[in-house]
Amino acid sequence: MADMPVITDAHRETFAADGVVKIERAVDAEWISGILELADRQLATPGRWVGDSAAGRVGAEGASTDTLTKGRLFTDRYLWRENDFVKRFVFDSGVAGLAGELMGADSARFYFDHLLIKEPSTPDPTPWHQDIPYWPFLGSQIASVWVSATDLTVEESSLEFIRGSHRWGRYFAPKAFTKGGSSWAEDNPGDELPDIEAARDDHDIVGFDVAAGDALVFSAWSVHWSPGNAGNKRRVALSTRWLGDDATWNPRPASDPAVTQADTFVEPGTYPADDNRFPIGWTR
Repeated sequence: MADMPVITDAHRETFAADGVVKIERAVDAEWISGILELADRQLATPGRWVGDSAAGRVGAEGASTDTLTKGRLFTDRYLWRENDFVKRFVFDSGVAGLAGELMGADSARFYFDHLLIKEPSTPDPTPWHQDIPYWPFLGSQIASVWVSATDLTVEESSLEFIRGSHRWGRYFAPKAFTKGGSSWAEDNPGDELPDIEAARDDHDIVGFDVAAGDALVFSAWSVHWSPGNAGNKRRVALSTRWLGDDATWNPRPASDPAVTQADTFVEPGTYPADDNRFPIGWTR
């Protein structure tokens, strides 16, 4: 198992106050090379839960792909059960410990992996949103570790966040990220998210330029987005999603259909102690 970067009191304080913190050099070059190879492989042979704006298909198998398409947002998810590299990254790279330490949890259970690729000259942003409304869980200790495999500026589609939005106590209705995609999200109730871009000065927005290997660790309740990729290189990141001590299984009709009640014995409203579907990746 890789050595985890030292999490300082300053990291913990920033995460608690802002809902997001950058951890520099979170993973080493070997993992970054693997993520870039994974990106090429999944673009060529997408998995079941692919989202591809170029193909106009989300959550469908076999979307046709090119190795490089300008103006394209591609995502693939839930690869860990079949892909050995992703499984090793989840459990051996140290990202689980980053999530657990910053959540202040005694353990971190794994939810899913999420490969995110935004090609150069892609004008469309990933809209402002929270993650929590898309997922069949509730709890304050739910977080992502988003690892960049490329050097990125915000203009090249790194992430921006509204500081402290994880403490608003608001649950915003999710929206589909691509036309015709994630239709399951549209029926999920919640508050209407304000038009952040129309009033950016009204919000405390922080953006992160990152180097390959840096990680952004953020709460599932944090409001965030990524702008379009105005650069001339591919943006690649691998995000892993983690469940802390107070997470509870709360499947809803309009939450992500990749893992449903049929896939687990966990009762709604209880801690997801399913070592097969939500395995422990780290303990204190």
